[in-house]
Order: sequence, then C-alpha cells, then structure tokens
Amino acid sequence: MSLLTLLGPVAELGKTFLNNRAEKSQAKHEQQLQVIKNGAEWESKMADASASSYKDEFWTIVLAAPIFMIGYAIAMNDIAVIQRVDMAFAALDTLPEWYQYLLFLAVSASFGIRGADKLMTLRKK
Repeated sequence: MSLLTLLGPVAELGKTFLNNRAEKSQAKHEQQLQVIKNGAEWESKMADASASSYKDEFWTIVLAAPIFMIGYAIAMNDIAVIQRVDMAFAALDTLPEWYQYLLFLAVSASFGIRGADKLMTLRKK
C-alpha cells in the first residue's frame, strides 16, 4: 500500500513535467511560425513600397555601368576606359568605411536583401 501511495505523486510529477515540455515545444513552434509570418509580411510591404519607386532601376544601372564600360572598352579596343574603371573602384575604396557600409545598406535595402548583416560579416573576412 505504501508503494502505491509513493508512486501516485511521482507519476503526477512525471505527467506535469511532460505537459510542461509539450507546452514549451508548442510555444517555440508558434514563435517560429510568427517569425516566418512577419518576414513574409515585411517582404510584401517592401514590394508594395518599391512598386512605384525607381531606386531599384537606379542602383541596377549604377552596378551594371562598370560591366558595360569594360565591354565597350574591349569592343572598341580602348584600354583607357578599363583603366578609368579601375581608378574609379580605387577611389571608392578610399571612402570612409562608415560611408561604404551606409552605401552597402542602402543598395541592399533597395533590392530587399534582408540578410545584409550576414553579407557584411563575409566582407570583413
């Protein structure tokens, strides 16, 4: 009889432990779903905001310009253009680091790149 009296509270304790663990797991799952939902909402809002904006097109042209200039230089056998592109990149590299980061973030935000912080860590390597 004393064994049964002892097992009852132990079983209840085990049941409570398992219930708490299941609740924690459920709460974590719901939190992850909310993060996913918030991310989707953010991307939708950014797409709506960019619909009437020309900043994406502007940055696409800016980023593509060196490629077009190098293509022109090769096609027209004008090596001076390639040298000027190299000089332009060297000049950009001398800008203050804080300005380079701001420029990077502005371009990333324009294209809706949310993982800019991860890309910045790659840049530091």
